[in-house]
Amino acid sequence: MESYRVQIIKYPHPTLRHKSKPLKRVDRELKQIVAKMFELMYADDGIGLAANQVDLPYRLFVMNVKGDPAEEGEARAFLNPVITRKSGSAEAQEGCLSLPGIWAPVRRPEKIVVTAYGMDGNEFCFEMDGLYARAVQHEVDHLDGVLFVDRLSEANQLAVREDLEALIRQFETSRRLGAIGTDAQITTRLEELELART
Repeated sequence: MESYRVQIIKYPHPTLRHKSKPLKRVDRELKQIVAKMFELMYADDGIGLAANQVDLPYRLFVMNVKGDPAEEGEARAFLNPVITRKSGSAEAQEGCLSLPGIWAPVRRPEKIVVTAYGMDGNEFCFEMDGLYARAVQHEVDHLDGVLFVDRLSEANQLAVREDLEALIRQFETSRRLGAIGTDAQITTRLEELELART
């Protein structure tokens, strides 16, 4: 992992469709990864970032809905998160650091209960609503290989189609230039990382 450069990957990178497996331990390397994820999230003005958005197969995400590193009390890593309860319904605009420049309304449950582990290895449970609930659901979707554009209405999917196609063209250009491996190479790498940590 020392040679791996943690960076945000963009749609339609295959790792974004990878269903992450639960982590079994926290070590120094994972703490370094989480610190870098927070750094990248803040640098791109995000409020959440999942591990598969940085091309890693781990079931974890970081979140700070204030988007401000000075608000340390809002910053939290969620390891092996599970949403145990959902209620209500609300629609709001969502964007994603892996789909830059694309925003669209997404309908989700308004309130949730989420259970996860912290970097200290202790389990925690939160009842959330509003932006907190939306951000957690968005990031848990990532860990299941689901993107917010998958949840759009047909009309809204049509509205973002050109932007998605532009990202696909950029991805294909990067792959032709050798900056991104083949699907098989990416799958092999993710499997190796999973075996080492999950």
